[in-house]
Amino acid sequence: MLDILIIIAYFVAVMFVGVRSRTKGDVSADEYFISSRSLGWPSIALSTVATNIHAGHFLGMAGSAYLYGLAQANLEINAVFGILLAAFVFVPLYLRLKVVTITQFFEQRFGARVALAYSVLTMVMYGFLYLGTTLFWGAYAVNALFAPYIAWLGPDPAWRIVILMVALGSFSATYTYLGGLGAVVRTDAIQFVLLIGGGFTLLFAALHRLGGWSQLYETTDLMHLHLPADHPNLPWTAIGAMLLLNLNYWGSNQIILQRSLAARSLRDAQIGLLASGVLKYVIALVIVVPGIALAGILKDNPLTDPDQTYPTLVNMLLPVGLRGLVLCGLFASLMSSVDSIFNSVSTLWSIDVFKRHLRPGATDAEVVATGRRAILVTLVAGLVFGCVQTYIKFSNPEFALTHWFNNISYYIKVGFVILIASAVFLYKARPNLVLVMMFVSIGIKLLLETVFPGMAYFNVTALTILAGFGVVAAESLVRERRVVRAGEIFCWGDSLTRVLGAALLASLLFLQIHFH
Repeated sequence: MLDILIIIAYFVAVMFVGVRSRTKGDVSADEYFISSRSLGWPSIALSTVATNIHAGHFLGMAGSAYLYGLAQANLEINAVFGILLAAFVFVPLYLRLKVVTITQFFEQRFGARVALAYSVLTMVMYGFLYLGTTLFWGAYAVNALFAPYIAWLGPDPAWRIVILMVALGSFSATYTYLGGLGAVVRTDAIQFVLLIGGGFTLLFAALHRLGGWSQLYETTDLMHLHLPADHPNLPWTAIGAMLLLNLNYWGSNQIILQRSLAARSLRDAQIGLLASGVLKYVIALVIVVPGIALAGILKDNPLTDPDQTYPTLVNMLLPVGLRGLVLCGLFASLMSSVDSIFNSVSTLWSIDVFKRHLRPGATDAEVVATGRRAILVTLVAGLVFGCVQTYIKFSNPEFALTHWFNNISYYIKVGFVILIASAVFLYKARPNLVLVMMFVSIGIKLLLETVFPGMAYFNVTALTILAGFGVVAAESLVRERRVVRAGEIFCWGDSLTRVLGAALLASLLFLQIHFH
């Protein structure tokens, strides 16, 4: 019961902060969607990482680490490459153009049709796929850890998960609806402290039970970043795909970059992003290593469902009270992602579709009002996909959802990578060809999966991106006979940001070599 009381206190505190951040009276679109461009670097760093991490990381990634080991950490640490590009290429460009959404940048480069396609696909991917996945993992965790306390919801665990998804989604939608980005950033600060605190608590408990860090090497063979090239899910060659996909995630992702777009200065945006790169290493440590430790602890009695890794660690290692605090960290990761999805999807709908195409003469009050309504529609869409994932998981409990979801989302992301790379790195790419390749890339990926059925999905994704971008680049270079000069791409900032960037890049190279 103590655990339940601690979690209830957490939800009360988050709602109090969120509602207190509500916008009172008339509010401008800039204030509601990008907090009047007033965020300092600490807020950007904490909110960016808190948004990036959700309950699926703690459950899905921990489960994948239990199976595949340190190689799963590649998805976290290689994000540093994307963060460096965001800090020194993408965000300086967006701030110079003073855009509110990334779509506005694409419209300047390629026109309204390409921009609208990007905005709609982004809303579908994040409002449907990502929101549904995040809500599912949060509800799945509650059901796994507190089944006796929520048995009154019904005997069917799938039904309990659906009810919990509705409750968790509605909770986050409420304070996001009232407060906009300001509420999201303020609550994210709380979420970050809790998710890091909970993560370290479980990490230390797992290492203590195993017998120390050295036992990760002695009891398992999972402390390698690079798996064989023929590995079905995480071959070392997948790193290439991760680096390419980071062009989208850290270069044109409204949900992640909205904090940077709201920075009070370029320096704040750059330092905030670089600090978030350091924090990504911390996240990899507290999520991946406990899963590896559990593989050593249960070496003679392995789990049948890898997605039970995190609940097993919590129930096995933590006493009452401490368990509640760690679970608050998991809920923090859930809420910080969900509220960011709500805020960003409502921004895209209001600015890119409603204001740009449906009602160009709309007042700020009308734009904010339609953004708030979009939050409610997004909640319904996310719940629908959450129900789909619930059905899939309970139809096949041994099925690891993380890599299945990654592969599904990459059908859209490959087109986004082609789009952002063409917009930033090519000199006058042809808009119609870019638009065509965004959709043709889906067919290319399907074709490669058919021709090479045993190829890891990361490798298929990389080949799809290279093929699609190659077509656009070849046409552009033949027609224009010019590429963008380095001086037109990079914005190095002041001496501090340059030193931090160099150190972050060096650390990434060191980790790849040391944990090979």
